[in-house]
Amino acid sequence: MRLVLSAIESEYRRYKRLGEESIRQLDAEALVRQPPGDGNSVAAIVWHISGNLRSRFTDFLTTDGEKPWRDRESEFALRAVSVADVRAKWDEGWGVLFQTLSSLSDADLARTVTIRGEALSVLDALQRSVTHTSYHVGQIVFLARSLRGKRWEWLTIPPGQSDAYNRNPNREKP
Repeated sequence: MRLVLSAIESEYRRYKRLGEESIRQLDAEALVRQPPGDGNSVAAIVWHISGNLRSRFTDFLTTDGEKPWRDRESEFALRAVSVADVRAKWDEGWGVLFQTLSSLSDADLARTVTIRGEALSVLDALQRSVTHTSYHVGQIVFLARSLRGKRWEWLTIPPGQSDAYNRNPNREKP
């Protein structure tokens, strides 16, 4: 049975879509633009999300979620990238996540995994990951919206359209 896992996967897919729709609105220059105050560019956040998802979900049930091959610090480095590079990196991390999720059942949720030597239930590890990922996707959305300004294409309910949306809530699930 996959009742809980289906709900978790649905949330991951929702945040994946929000990130993709935000990234789609940016050109290569905007993707690497650093916000004021030494903030991370959209590209850096994509590299971080991808690195995190790859590390956590490669051999998820059998090895520590912080893999020795992961170089977390390099995920935040300034880099010149194309839109295709960003998309490929994005897809790489999400692909590992969804492949692993498809192999799990709700019976696995009580099993134990480790992240940086800390034992967690699979459910706790998944909740922690959804929260971490959604936090960074929110950063991507915020950065993309601020970079696009008035050219921003709304991902959720546009200003002034709440009543119309409430009559036809068509964006609640992916």
